[in-house]
Amino acid sequence: MSERPGFLIRRLHQIHVALFQEACGRFEITPLQYSLLSALAERKTADQTTLAADVALDRTTTTGALKRLEARNLVERPIDSTDRRARLCRLTRAGVALLAKIEGAAHAAHDATLAQLSDKERAQFIAMMQRIVASNDSRSNAAPLLD
Repeated sequence: MSERPGFLIRRLHQIHVALFQEACGRFEITPLQYSLLSALAERKTADQTTLAADVALDRTTTTGALKRLEARNLVERPIDSTDRRARLCRLTRAGVALLAKIEGAAHAAHDATLAQLSDKERAQFIAMMQRIVASNDSRSNAAPLLD
């Protein structure tokens, strides 16, 4: 199994989630929630479908995660006045503040995930992952991820 890409990718994901929890656990945010907060920080305002695409998730999983963030007053999701079926999402002040506090710890988790690689190897590894993701992007949200 140590040569199977799927197995290694799954193990690497498990390792990264564990490192993220060690570094960011005190903030009570999952990696997926962190991705949503980061995407909202970039976009300022976005509908849930756009956010789902940004983080390569299905809409149902994205909606559930956003509801949990909303319950913690980190995100607001008012109904779109131009399309009553859609919700526009944006960070609250508390969400902006939490994201600012968690950034250093999240980056430390990312660094820890790749700690065994040199700077050159990190750049190569990230470039290879980006290439694989880009060439298979249409498959990216075929299966929902757990929040």
